[in-house]
Amino acid sequence: MGTTNEQLREYIASQILKQPNRPIPDDEALISSGLIDSFSLVDLAMFVEDQFGVRIDDSELNAATFDSLAQLAGLIEQRQA
Repeated sequence: MGTTNEQLREYIASQILKQPNRPIPDDEALISSGLIDSFSLVDLAMFVEDQFGVRIDDSELNAATFDSLAQLAGLIEQRQA
């Protein structure tokens, strides 16, 4: 199993963007850039909850909480600690 960032990157590229080979840098803006829309954000939150066993509140589904892989991975790792 890859790192948190790798798992998130793979899921976003293959399942949300439908571009499995698209590189996604850890600091690329996902939400504020429009790369991920609100519907995909819900899918991503469900994936995170299932895959990593952490809860993400609906109020956290925004660019202020996580707008990059690095921010989302940090949130996951903080909740797992």
